[in-house]
Amino acid sequence: MTSRLRHPLAAVVASVALTLPWVSSWASGVSLGFGPTTVVGVSGLAVLGASFLLAWGAETAEKDVPRAFAIAVLAVLAVAPEYAVDALYAWQAATDPSKANLAVANMTGANRILIGLGWSGIALFSIYKATTGSRADTSVVDNDGRLRDAVKLDPDISTEILFLFLATVFAFFVPLNGGIDAIDTIVLVGLYVTYIAIIIRGDVEEIEDQIGVPAYFQATARRVRVPIVLALFVYSGFLIFTAVEPFAHGLEDLGLQFGIPEFFMIQWIAPLASESPELVITAYLVNKARSTAAFNALISSKLNQWTLLIGTLSVVYSLSLGAYGVLPFDFKQAAEIWLTAAQSFFAIAILVNFRISVREAVTLLVLFLSQVIFEFTLIRIYPAAIAEQYSIYLLLAYTAVYLVLGAGLLFARRRSLRRLGKLTVANIRGTPLPEPDRAD
Repeated sequence: MTSRLRHPLAAVVASVALTLPWVSSWASGVSLGFGPTTVVGVSGLAVLGASFLLAWGAETAEKDVPRAFAIAVLAVLAVAPEYAVDALYAWQAATDPSKANLAVANMTGANRILIGLGWSGIALFSIYKATTGSRADTSVVDNDGRLRDAVKLDPDISTEILFLFLATVFAFFVPLNGGIDAIDTIVLVGLYVTYIAIIIRGDVEEIEDQIGVPAYFQATARRVRVPIVLALFVYSGFLIFTAVEPFAHGLEDLGLQFGIPEFFMIQWIAPLASESPELVITAYLVNKARSTAAFNALISSKLNQWTLLIGTLSVVYSLSLGAYGVLPFDFKQAAEIWLTAAQSFFAIAILVNFRISVREAVTLLVLFLSQVIFEFTLIRIYPAAIAEQYSIYLLLAYTAVYLVLGAGLLFARRRSLRRLGKLTVANIRGTPLPEPDRAD
């Protein structure tokens, strides 16, 4: 009996079982009558089950496609709810201009959560698991001093980091046009399409030894394995599309019951809910001592959100408008974009040497949390107009802090930055990766 319970398919059955209450209630329309607590519970279980199914599908796919491409597919599916929420606001902005600010707020909140909580949290969790867990993680480096312990990334991720750097530099100029326009769409979507064209040409790598569900599926014949992967992707994608938005709105309703402002909920609580599949997947990978794969997924998610998500907003807005239009936003949202770009700039400066230490992860986390807490305090203390003005000052101040820290770090790691460029060129050409000339 025990051996049956330990069979890999038992985990698959358990994950599917988590999703069935939502599927049945959604299909029958019963979910429309759920209260906030019920909808959060039922849809939240579906999101959890979908996250595991999606992670298993991506790991299994690594046997047949380049790992970077499998992770890119995982990242797109995992953050698909964020696209849906932002597209909804961009569509409504054609008839209600105030919704444009909500689209930008939701997008910037999601991007900052991905780095401030995702990158920092996964780095700290990876190091914690490596020092206390029973399974060794070769990606974690034990240095002198607890704050110097670090997660070491695969140099193959250089392509993602460089394209993210290019998108980040361009993002600083997005507010200067008065909104998100066709130029932003062409550049940002073009960057992502170019990135996909590069990684899809890669060879299928020798995969790491898998355990559990991925190992079981990878052992099957290819004619069986490929349909299984597609089924896992399609089913988990369906669940994410249908369950995450009600999950986010349920959390919003609960927050409003406790007096949390609606705008704050849209910028932070809703994106946190929509990012939950990605966070669950990366935590699962870390738990399997695959910290590098977890970080690859997070970086890939940040890249597609920072390119496709921003770039497609003006397309959705124009379609709803019935003519070409520029998605407008006010100066506060311009400051939000600058802060988000500055945070991304600092985070890239951290990863440019393919490591993130405890000290760096804690810095990312503290900067992120302190800004959110300060802004929430301003909203609660001052009238709306005064709070917004003070909030703009706060956003610009944090932007300056991130830029100063990032510029200093990039200068100190300028050799690593040059090596990053060489590694990306080698990845594009398919030539051997160059060794570092000298450590920063």
